[in-house]
Amino acid sequence: MADSYKYKLLRSLLKTIGRIPFKMLYGISDGLYGILYYVVRYRRKVVRQNLVECFPEKSPKEIKKIEKAFYRNFLDNILEAAKMGSMSSEEISKRMKFPNVEEVNKVLRSGKSVALYLGHYANWEWVSSMPIHLAKGAVTAQIYHKLSNPDIDRLMLENRAAHGATNVEMRKTARFITDLATHGKECIVGFIADQSPRKRNIQHYLPFLNHKTPVTIGTEKIARHYGFEAWFVDVKKVKRGYYEAEFVLMDHNPKNLPEYELTEMYYRMLEQMIRRQPELYLWTHRRFRLAEVYD
Repeated sequence: MADSYKYKLLRSLLKTIGRIPFKMLYGISDGLYGILYYVVRYRRKVVRQNLVECFPEKSPKEIKKIEKAFYRNFLDNILEAAKMGSMSSEEISKRMKFPNVEEVNKVLRSGKSVALYLGHYANWEWVSSMPIHLAKGAVTAQIYHKLSNPDIDRLMLENRAAHGATNVEMRKTARFITDLATHGKECIVGFIADQSPRKRNIQHYLPFLNHKTPVTIGTEKIARHYGFEAWFVDVKKVKRGYYEAEFVLMDHNPKNLPEYELTEMYYRMLEQMIRRQPELYLWTHRRFRLAEVYD
């Protein structure tokens, strides 16, 4: 099938962004911030409501400071993600570090597979450069929601696969992992697990950022069923354009945990990470639309 005009146009745009030096890229981001925040006012009501509900202890002045810092980081993330496919392994390795990656490499070399819990925090897109640092032979996969626009979906997948990661559509996760297990292949699978479930699929609620929050439990089910070790990815923004992702062990054998314990552990760790630098979380989504605010 021939590439569509829209796909070619968007791909050319990504290549153009890829050639822009980071210093100039952040100058563009600063310029776009004023337009997005003050003129377009992109989802400002959603962001403000999320912040006010999640941090009732903070003053209006503190909330506004976080809000503005979020929009600056949000634009940086978009441009950094667009540039990722054009970055060499050496360049992205300098900017996205995995200080204790050898810990999960030991697990993979021992013949076990790993489920990684991530969140929409800091630069989660650059975390897909992880295969550069992982043990050879292990399959590195990231689970994703298919986008309705096929051109944008294709470009996103190409970008995320630029450094060796395999993209797996959410509904095909079980089949993908079963196939690997059948052939005796170790894998490390990343799940951005802070998605909001559909109303008809809600099975469990947890306290999360001052809300009684419905949570997805798919990652826990997979880790328990396949005997994966469970690890949390704690991301820190060192400075503009530089990040560190540390692997934190959750449990060696989630099968032995009570039901929902792994998910509860994830949300406690995620909240702790968000409270450290709240402006790095993705506040534009209606994450709490089915949640209840605690009094």
